[in-house]
Amino acid sequence: MKGSFFIHFYKISPIFYLNMFCYSYFCAMSRKKKIRKVFEDLTVTDAGAKGKAIAKAPDGRIVFVKNAVPGDIVTVQTTKQRKAYYEGTAISFSKYSKKRTEPRCEHFGTCGGCKWQHMGYEHQLYFKQKEVENNLIRLGKVEIPPVLPILGSAEHYFYRNKMEFSFSDSKWLTLEQIQSEEVIENRNALGFHIPGMWDKILDLNKCHLQRDPSNAIRNFVKAKAEELELSFFNSRKQEGFLRTLMIRTSSTGDVMVLLQFFHEDATNRKLLLDAITAQFPEITSLLYVVNTKGNDTIYDQEVICHAGKDHIFEEMEGLRFKINAKSFYQTNSEQAYELYKITREFAGLTGNELVYDLYTGTGTIAQFVAKKARKVIGVEAIPEAIEAAKENAQLNNITNVEFYVGDMKKVFNEDFIQQHGIPDIVITDPPRDGMHAAVVQQLVAISAQKIVYVSCNSATQARDLALLDSHYKVTKVQPVDMFPQTHHVENVVLLEKR
Repeated sequence: MKGSFFIHFYKISPIFYLNMFCYSYFCAMSRKKKIRKVFEDLTVTDAGAKGKAIAKAPDGRIVFVKNAVPGDIVTVQTTKQRKAYYEGTAISFSKYSKKRTEPRCEHFGTCGGCKWQHMGYEHQLYFKQKEVENNLIRLGKVEIPPVLPILGSAEHYFYRNKMEFSFSDSKWLTLEQIQSEEVIENRNALGFHIPGMWDKILDLNKCHLQRDPSNAIRNFVKAKAEELELSFFNSRKQEGFLRTLMIRTSSTGDVMVLLQFFHEDATNRKLLLDAITAQFPEITSLLYVVNTKGNDTIYDQEVICHAGKDHIFEEMEGLRFKINAKSFYQTNSEQAYELYKITREFAGLTGNELVYDLYTGTGTIAQFVAKKARKVIGVEAIPEAIEAAKENAQLNNITNVEFYVGDMKKVFNEDFIQQHGIPDIVITDPPRDGMHAAVVQQLVAISAQKIVYVSCNSATQARDLALLDSHYKVTKVQPVDMFPQTHHVENVVLLEKR
């Protein structure tokens, strides 16, 4: 391919749709006034942050490539240039990596939801573990023991218990649709946002993330809405009737469906919801929201029950958790159980300990470890989550847990410690941003014997471990894969007082 920008369809493991995606991107880029750099025959050597592959440019700078797999040999057109690196997209492939596998989903390469579907699962796990190790050592600069082998997910597809889809009256057109002579008059879509484009929605035929009846419900809702001639939302113009669809499933067999409307239209709302009820009697909770705001968040909106209950249940080791439309629950139920078992094992509870569970959410970890602790104190910033935690504790007849609401860096102070006692063990499961510096300082001050740190972002976890390093030693590290086909990875660390 020397000196040529044309796409070659190689005989080595041809992946037609991937080359078409590359060609589409190349055409779009070449229409820009500023011509980007093109690097030929780069060997992809690694996988980096946010699922991007890594190669090295002739000038020595790192190149982050969006659509390649370690082992590929590619020609890359850059999209961004910085002092230390480039970002780009592979526009042709001289050789495909042995780490590649055929993606299962027809929407792969356009959707962006499962960026690693083209890489074998065993290789996904390798690079996830490597990322955890690199972050803790290079970013945290802390001494760690050998990292335990990453715990893979038993299910590689159809593992999510919650999915959210958006309606649009101007769906994203694929390259094949653009190049065809067909006039596409129906631009309605129900699916996912195109990465980086808040107003563009990819219409889905089948998603491989949530098990049935998810796909059947989504496709029926779209077809019925069109039959009823209901208008799909236009986010730029802020007009239309149908906004979003949320589907939650549970290990108990419960199914929750929530439709979000932009304005009230009682007649058409009822027609659509009644049709869903008739078609899917297995739905145990059918809800709706009328949201006239500029954004789709429902946390400040009234959720109305149209049919069934206003909640569903999850079960874990004999515990039942009541989940409503606004509740947070780990989106991979089966793997969440494994994550919680590791957390409890790292804590090493004997039944005599006072445990603090920081960022407790709806109190699932707190209740999971409670039977092996003397008492558990949970703290969380979201009032609704704490209400759910208290309700679930009562439902499960757990009497040795207490839950408190407030901003962690303000609530978790000396007065709080004096009131509840110095914990023997602290479990902390903060959001992606990690713990606030004031929370870390308080952990150092109270000097619990053990800290079990559960994280969905090992980079911010590494930062926090560095702040704790003079007082705590990392004695165990266990990565857990909660999200197959993506670059995301959870990590559990045990810290013991020096």
